Amino acid sequence: MASVKQRPDGVWRARYRDAAGKEHARHFELKRDAQRWLDEVTTSVLTGRYVDPKAGRITFRDYAEQWRGSQVHRGQTSDSYETRLRLHVYPVIGDMPLEAITTSTLRGLVKRMSTASDGRAALAPSTVALVFKIIGSVFRAAVHDKKIAESPCTGVRLPKVGKTRVVPLTHAQVEILRDQVPAELSALIVLVAGTGLRQGEALGLTRDRVRLLGKNPAVTVDRQLVTRAGGTAEFGPVKTEASDRVVPLPRVVVAALNEHIAMYGVGDGELLFTLGGKGITRQKFGHAFAAARTAAKLTDSTGTGLHSLRHFYASLLIRHGESVKVVQTRLGHATAAETLDTYSHLWPDSDDRTREAIDSVLFADSADSLRTADQN
Repeated sequence: MASVKQRPDGVWRARYRDAAGKEHARHFELKRDAQRWLDEVTTSVLTGRYVDPKAGRITFRDYAEQWRGSQVHRGQTSDSYETRLRLHVYPVIGDMPLEAITTSTLRGLVKRMSTASDGRAALAPSTVALVFKIIGSVFRAAVHDKKIAESPCTGVRLPKVGKTRVVPLTHAQVEILRDQVPAELSALIVLVAGTGLRQGEALGLTRDRVRLLGKNPAVTVDRQLVTRAGGTAEFGPVKTEASDRVVPLPRVVVAALNEHIAMYGVGDGELLFTLGGKGITRQKFGHAFAAARTAAKLTDSTGTGLHSLRHFYASLLIRHGESVKVVQTRLGHATAAETLDTYSHLWPDSDDRTREAIDSVLFADSADSLRTADQN
């Protein structure tokens, strides 16, 4: 039921009842404004876009925390979302009602994250993009839950994320890393350089996941060691479905692992690599790797962490003629496009191959005539 009536004081009162029977009303100076508002409400009900005017009064922080609690995120992802919201989003819009947050509000937030001020460092464009992705997910859920009519994220421009071309490590740099890390991690460097495992995958390997005997030694990657909030390490699922894989072990890696297992008495089911007898968190590995990183002169182009060895492994496969599909499978990439996006520039230059391919087929007789003329 909806109606527009004039009150004794001359003000026009528009009112309606929602599907739950709750009455809503607004007051206007002019009858046409009251009728226009009521028509808009009626239209939103008919199109399924109706939102209770009071639903959007919940603060962004309260709704985002409800949203986080309902998501089926992996532990590490959940921790990451909580940290980014707490550090970069809640201080700015956390206490604002959802209905009060506009596109301009979010543009200001993006500018704040992208600009250094008040002793606060600017976030990298890729980090800004990740934080905004989380914000967008929260607002999409709010629209779906009928808290707001539409997301304010539309029309917000993000800083451009520059593409860094991967520069593979040299053999000399890999040797420096192997020699400069703590002795109990020396075989880890050889392992990652020879298999391309991600850091969490390598640190999460247990003795039973490594087959060192027989004709086809290999490592089974079906979980990883993840660092949780509070600095604890625990097993978690691999990054993607494609990351669950079996990677062949070269002889040099088999030799390094055999020596490591014998030296440190690694038993079946025990982690291959530990520091102080415990699983290695990202923070602990960062500290242990710091001196080696400096000695090997790692850069953003090579990668400044263990990922640099993953790039090294990929470059070796490409240099020795492996296909995109093989490289994708070995690295556990979800798609070949991901592999090409990262490593396409490492495949042999195709200009000469293109010329030879066309010359060998198209107008071959003419090409032969030109070669003969050149010889004469």
